[in-house]
Amino acid sequence: MNRREFVAAGAGLLATPAWSSLLAQKGQNRTRLILLGTGGGPRARVDRVASAQVIVVNDIAYVIDCGDGVSRQLVAAGIPLTQLRHILLTHNHSDHNLDYGNLIYSAWIAGLDKRIDTWGPPPLEKMTKLYFEMNDYDIDIRIEDERKIPLAPLVHAHELTQGGVVLNEGGVKVTSALVPHPLVKPAFAYRFDTPDRSIVISGDTAPSDSLIHLSKGCDVLVHEAMYLPAIDKLVARTPNVTRLKEHILASHTTAEDAGRVAQAAGAKVLVLSHLIPADDRSITDEMWISAARTNFRGQIIVGRDLLEV
Repeated sequence: MNRREFVAAGAGLLATPAWSSLLAQKGQNRTRLILLGTGGGPRARVDRVASAQVIVVNDIAYVIDCGDGVSRQLVAAGIPLTQLRHILLTHNHSDHNLDYGNLIYSAWIAGLDKRIDTWGPPPLEKMTKLYFEMNDYDIDIRIEDERKIPLAPLVHAHELTQGGVVLNEGGVKVTSALVPHPLVKPAFAYRFDTPDRSIVISGDTAPSDSLIHLSKGCDVLVHEAMYLPAIDKLVARTPNVTRLKEHILASHTTAEDAGRVAQAAGAKVLVLSHLIPADDRSITDEMWISAARTNFRGQIIVGRDLLEV
């Protein structure tokens, strides 16, 4: 077993694969939150994959966002792909939806034979249909050769255009709220209320009053964050973009403002994720935490891929 440990600075939390297993043994009904990918932006990186997280309740997996590599990250986290039941996309940027179809396909290959519901902004239905069309040769061969059940009838895509209750079943209520992420519209945050925890996933957003309202009193707020002093260096080493800095500043939230949102919402724990920049090793966890601590008095955790919170 991989013994890699992540110490959540300032929060007193220890997260390892073994630690996660012990938590699972305490009771299957415990709501688990695992950060699958914590890097912000679409560039491929060594240390962090693109945005994705999974919430597991009663052995049902709810995947929020499907950045590149999400299937592999689920396997690495010890979550069977056959537990996949719901996929929720916060918005249609490639670092959040690139592996949407691949996750569905990987779960089917792994033996999934039950319904999957997917939720997110338009054109989710078109994306789903075109993915099946793109892969129909392989799908048809596997159905004929391996006697697999057809894939397309298992998948039910639901397009969201406004905030509100997304689903409410099995003791899990999911509520969405519109958040500002220009030029992408609509973009959503999601709140999960389960029998033992409340978890909010911000998605990509500028500082947002609607997110504060959605997050009121939550146990855990997973909020995107950028480290403002490092943005110029990030832009300077990124070729073929002329408005990257303008986009980042208009569409994302500084660690300081993430702390302000968490404080206004009364969140118990703030998890910084979708980090921008995601691969600047000169930025330490202590620097992220110090920035967020400017405005937030609760526990602060700097996200790491495969960290269970």
